[in-house]
Amino acid sequence: MMNNVAIEEIYVSTDVEADGPIPGPHSMLSFASAAYTADKRLIATFSANLATLEGAAPHPVQAAWWETQPEAWAACRKDLQDPAAALVAYVEWVEALPGKPVFVAMPAGFDFTYMFWYMMRFAGRCPFSWSALDIKTLAFAMTGLPYRKCIKPRFPKHWFDDHPHTHVALDDAIEQGALFCNMLTDLRASQAAREATAADRDASGQNAADEPSN
Repeated sequence: MMNNVAIEEIYVSTDVEADGPIPGPHSMLSFASAAYTADKRLIATFSANLATLEGAAPHPVQAAWWETQPEAWAACRKDLQDPAAALVAYVEWVEALPGKPVFVAMPAGFDFTYMFWYMMRFAGRCPFSWSALDIKTLAFAMTGLPYRKCIKPRFPKHWFDDHPHTHVALDDAIEQGALFCNMLTDLRASQAAREATAADRDASGQNAADEPSN
């Protein structure tokens, strides 16, 4: 008999720190994921600092930026792991989560590009399939702001919890995951309100039709 119980989605907020805009010519220095349920329960985390890729080199623009972030740089250059070992362990960690994993990032175009490339190269598979949920795009749909103006300072204040943004991957993944869950709460509340309004209209229409005509 088929089991009709829906599998809960687990939102895997992920942050990547890198030394350039694309993987291959440049390296992912550090990454972290914070796995959240829809009700904002942080159920697991994973983080790793990586050795750089053979033959890769930092992009000059990114290298200059890192010089302005000495604490974050120091944090991502300690306890380095081989990418192959780290990515295999990460994929197995995602696959062991108690639900269907959804990759969440901002901007997903950057973070997922790195993570997908590294997972496919070193683990041979991606537990998120070929898709990622972009917080910026979700904000665009929810706020009605122009897409390029969907930046954090323009988001509603109540979407943010008191988490630091440090450019340390795990800190930022946790902060970003809480932000996403707060947005999801608002989104589902607005959907429920629309459904209730539609139901009231349907009931009113039915009541009017049931009354005898004059």
